[in-house]
Amino acid sequence: MHAMVLSARGAPLVLQQRADPVPGPGEVRVKVGACGVCRTDLHVVDGELPDISYPIVPGHEVVGRIEAIGSGVKDLVLGMRVGVPWLGHTCGECFYCRSDKENLCDRPKFTGYTRDGGFASHLVADARYCFALGEHGDDVALAPLLCAGLIGWRSLVMAGDGKALGIYGFGAAGHIVAQLARSQGRTVYAFTRSCDQEAQRLARLLGAEWAGGSEERPPIELDAAIIYAPVGELVPLALRAVRKGGRVVCAGIHMSDIPAFPYNILWGERQIISVANLTRKNGIDFLDAAAKADIRTHTTVFPLRKANEALAALKDGRLVGAAVLQP
Repeated sequence: MHAMVLSARGAPLVLQQRADPVPGPGEVRVKVGACGVCRTDLHVVDGELPDISYPIVPGHEVVGRIEAIGSGVKDLVLGMRVGVPWLGHTCGECFYCRSDKENLCDRPKFTGYTRDGGFASHLVADARYCFALGEHGDDVALAPLLCAGLIGWRSLVMAGDGKALGIYGFGAAGHIVAQLARSQGRTVYAFTRSCDQEAQRLARLLGAEWAGGSEERPPIELDAAIIYAPVGELVPLALRAVRKGGRVVCAGIHMSDIPAFPYNILWGERQIISVANLTRKNGIDFLDAAAKADIRTHTTVFPLRKANEALAALKDGRLVGAAVLQP
């Protein structure tokens, strides 16, 4: 197999050849067809997440086919197309696992962060955390659903049932969630970097009622806002945009510091909440909803060896939609 390997914080990924991984009990080896590039991969590469053990292979929006099966695996068969998401393992024993909140597990493992991920031709995954994807749709189009879509779905649920929804950061997750929200009869207001005309154009194309810069006020008060950009300065802006009783959802795993803000923009029973990972039930629910809503992802494809270029394009805001690697 070959993989793009991160050897140290901030180092460029290097293409390496390795022995084919052997799945252990309860595991499967997946031949990667496509792997999306997520902002969390940037946080891994830049060392912004704690306790990274090097070397590590990033990537957690994996679509591929099962090539080998370890002992004890049920319900998965050779050749089946599966998705491998961010949450790669939970302990099953802590308070959160026993309370149907496995996304908050005390001893989790994460694909592409604490276990090798999908910036590779193959990876080994815990079979219990793989999603059967069926045969509808191509690998590239499906890859962004495995994190941008999954976290987008959880953040949309946590935003509540309000009809006027703001989306701050109209990238991979934002453009998927906009379609989901529209399918639910909501009105979408998209916020981007002030100069990002292409993202604003995509938002309007996907049915957004309004699209503008993040520092602008929308034409109406919002019922809820979801922040996908990892920028703490957006939190006060979103609070000012939502009505009394409104909710601001911070959907990223990492965000820059939130600046001090006056209490009066929080007062009126406005809420700030965060999203942490997802449960397997979230994944099943989302994949069903995405199929019914006929979600279409907008992607830019890079060969695996150009993973560094894909990450740079994401970091610099040069992507519209999502980047996807193919071995």
